[in-house]
Amino acid sequence: MPKTDQIQQHQNDERPVPEAGSSAIKEQIIAALGKPADLLKVVARPLWERCYRVNVFVGENAATAKIANSYFVEVDSDDRLIKSNPKITKEY
Repeated sequence: MPKTDQIQQHQNDERPVPEAGSSAIKEQIIAALGKPADLLKVVARPLWERCYRVNVFVGENAATAKIANSYFVEVDSDDRLIKSNPKITKEY
């Protein structure tokens, strides 16, 4: 198979990454964790159905950003958090 056909086949095999629910997940993380004074953003990346990696970025700007907290979470069908590793505790 020519290389361009392989690339096209690979692109066709990729599923779009679902973003539904990620804003609800971010809100729940901040509600449980508290809001850091220098919160830059919260990123919830879907891994597979109902499982996300959530990173809480802090810093003055993107150049100084660092991950202050990171969680692997599972949500139910209504996007409510049901599991977190590590456990989310109030820090801020």
